Amino acid sequence: MSLENKVAIVTGGAKGIGFAVAKRFLSDGAKVVVADIDDAAGEEAVEDLGSLGEVMYIHCNVAERLDVRNMVAETLNAYGDIDVLVNNAGIVVGAEFLELEADDFDRILSVNLKGAFLCSQAVARHMVEKVEGGGDPGCIINMTSVNSVLAIPNQIPYCVSKGGLSQLTKTTALALAPHGIRVNAVGPGSIMTDLLSSVNNDPEAKQRLMSRTPLLRIGEPSEVAGVAAFLASDDAGYVTGQTIFADGGRMALNYTVAVPEDD
Repeated sequence: MSLENKVAIVTGGAKGIGFAVAKRFLSDGAKVVVADIDDAAGEEAVEDLGSLGEVMYIHCNVAERLDVRNMVAETLNAYGDIDVLVNNAGIVVGAEFLELEADDFDRILSVNLKGAFLCSQAVARHMVEKVEGGGDPGCIINMTSVNSVLAIPNQIPYCVSKGGLSQLTKTTALALAPHGIRVNAVGPGSIMTDLLSSVNNDPEAKQRLMSRTPLLRIGEPSEVAGVAAFLASDDAGYVTGQTIFADGGRMALNYTVAVPEDD
């Protein structure tokens, strides 16, 4: 098992891609901390995942330094180590540029970007201390997006936060490389989470989405989790500062593709 006896924190792990990552890590032998602000969903996730291995839930608002510090402390108290951090927690708000509220802009960046910085710094301090004591270096995985590069005009703070997260991945990879700690990112495209489930009932929206996806299907959270599992494993031991896009070919596309009509 590629992550056997590793300890992993997955922020925003109660639902969607984060839940899929937690599930895959448990299946690969890791002990997992699901961190989230939705306590009901977090407890339900732990109940659903409990049969796969050791998993616990910790309430954590990643934008709050004290919450992050407590998350790290509780993880160390429970499992004695942290080998993998997945910065998956993220929120989104839609608004046209001229109507976008400054408070909404600040809120999105606080969670999506500042939160990843706070978690990475807190966990990296433990990892560096562990390396200096002769332990194995860990790794950090950031969940970015195709929108770290591609822009959506009514999703300004989200796109900006993911672009910043892409640079955070590169800069922290360089900063932590002397300690052997790897930092990489996964950039999902259109993935079938709760946010996209409504597309299945909207033929026009689905047609538009398919027209920019060469593989002509929506991705599954488990497929993103598979990339994260690779980056967390020793198989990616020489990979750092990189973003792997799991997007069905969207980033390579500079036009729309013909989509067959449904029967």
